[in-house]
Amino acid sequence: MAAKIKKGDKVVVLAGKDKGKSGEVTKVLPTSGRLIVQGVNMVKKHQKQTQTLQAGIRSFEASIAVSNVAYADPTDGKATKIGFKTLDDGRKVRFAKRSGEVIGDV
Repeated sequence: MAAKIKKGDKVVVLAGKDKGKSGEVTKVLPTSGRLIVQGVNMVKKHQKQTQTLQAGIRSFEASIAVSNVAYADPTDGKATKIGFKTLDDGRKVRFAKRSGEVIGDV
């Protein structure tokens, strides 16, 4: 089965502390059903000093469950479902169900 949300997609958060925020997917973790979205679900971690990193408190994006995000429709930026269809030339593509706009190849 093809993945519905991929790296580089713009998504909207549907649930949790960052509900309503949107961002770009930077990493997909398919085995755990999670993904990392830029600027969403920020957490702080106390970092011990290493040879390459300075000690201190660093902030980074934690993963978020795929079920808590939805693809952002290219036309209006609101949450939409993703569907699959085959074009006349035989290519299988993803499309936004809200507007019907083609997103890209699978």
